[in-house]
Amino acid sequence: MNFKKFLHYRILILLFLIILSVVWISPGKHDGVMIKDVSLNSSSFDAGITVNTDLKPKQREIITAIDNQQIKTLEDYYAAISKYQENATFRIITNKGEYPIYLNKELGLKVAEPPYSNLVEGLDLKGGTRVILTPEEPVSKEQFPDLVRIIEKRLNGFGIKDVSVRASGNEYIIVEIAGASETEVKKLVAQQGKFEAKINNETVFVGGKEDIVFVCKDDGTCAGIRDCQDTSQGSQCTFEFRIGLSDKAAKKHANITSKLDVQISPEGQEYLSSPLELYLDDNLMDTLQISASLKGLEAKDIVISGPGVGNNEKEAIKDALKNMNNLQTILITGSLPVKLEIVKIDPISSLRGEALVTEALTAGLVALLMVALVIFVRYRKLKISIPMVIFSSSEVVMVLGFFALIGYNLDLAAIVGIIASVGTGVDDLIILTDEALKGNQVTAADWKSKIKKAFFVIMVAYFVTVAAMLPLIWTGAGLLTGFAIATIAGVTIGVFVARPAYAKFIEILLHNE
Repeated sequence: MNFKKFLHYRILILLFLIILSVVWISPGKHDGVMIKDVSLNSSSFDAGITVNTDLKPKQREIITAIDNQQIKTLEDYYAAISKYQENATFRIITNKGEYPIYLNKELGLKVAEPPYSNLVEGLDLKGGTRVILTPEEPVSKEQFPDLVRIIEKRLNGFGIKDVSVRASGNEYIIVEIAGASETEVKKLVAQQGKFEAKINNETVFVGGKEDIVFVCKDDGTCAGIRDCQDTSQGSQCTFEFRIGLSDKAAKKHANITSKLDVQISPEGQEYLSSPLELYLDDNLMDTLQISASLKGLEAKDIVISGPGVGNNEKEAIKDALKNMNNLQTILITGSLPVKLEIVKIDPISSLRGEALVTEALTAGLVALLMVALVIFVRYRKLKISIPMVIFSSSEVVMVLGFFALIGYNLDLAAIVGIIASVGTGVDDLIILTDEALKGNQVTAADWKSKIKKAFFVIMVAYFVTVAAMLPLIWTGAGLLTGFAIATIAGVTIGVFVARPAYAKFIEILLHNE
């Protein structure tokens, strides 16, 4: 047999795309630990370490050494870091540079094992919480993208990095947060975040850019913990931070306070007769006395305070800092246009995600073996069965390469879609093989006629499949998007790349016996 005949352009295109897919996937693990996140106002951040979440997983920064100690595993990293105490200096060496660290505050690094490939694992596989939200009131097409952006900005402001927010039509919003508990997610996404500051039940200012022009998030100078006290139930701490009001809000403050009387406290301090009341989602959060010096004044520099509680002072400080960060974020982003209702919430543990990966891979392998068995029983020839299995497997590689290229999350639904597309592909290969085996001798014209007939059936089935999958991208609150995209990608790659290559391969194979 002349093997040069197999170097047909259709087969070469298939081989090229397989190689390109492998490059995009980039399988293989490297030594070191990946930098997953860097906290603001930390020693690592001050040293210039940042995280670009737009990069492919294999392009992320990897710590390879700390001073002269090589870092190969997470255990190596934590063992090396534990040696350094406060005010210590050392070097973090990565695959992209070297950073001098002065440990005058928390290190602020979150690390993880280096990725095995450029495939991005979906929430089903890595664990976390998925929430499906819907507005309680009708929202216009123009407002809906703003609603999604505010939620995403708010979650990022809360310090959550591994978060995905996307719309499903104009009805649902899907929030996926890796590593967050169900309780935390409910608190973060379900509240409208409507902040109002009132005096005598008159609104002085609300959260958002219209009234708030500056929110201090620095700790120490204009934001931080000011006081902690022991109580009968544990400890309570108070946070304070400064905000800057717009001209409009400052004038409103002056107008309202000019009508108030001045009162003297038992300690001899002068305050206005009505306090500044802070409301969050219509619930009174705190009450602040207004100094008499601010009567009728267009005050633009306001101090906001609030509590934090815990069983001990350490827990109270932690709670106060968390509450302060949440309130600062709400003041910056403003309230949501409407309240949101949680339609469904699915907590997924990382252990379950690992089990799902194993089960999905096992199911895929079993499916491939069953396909191989059915093909062999059907044709009883290894020279036909083996190429069909190889061509089917090549489609899986190319679909995974496509997912790695676009950076789309590979979730359980997508894996099911890949398996479904392989099943569809096997049907097409059987049609082509059956046409090739009809008759003993065929001319080139006969062969073209047979292939044309086979591809007519294949193309009809392809368009029917794509038409059936397209609505699934937007329906089911987006939970079927991965399935639809994987299926469409699989059948498209199969019909326009794998099937033509297989048709030429089987023609050369059978007509040169």
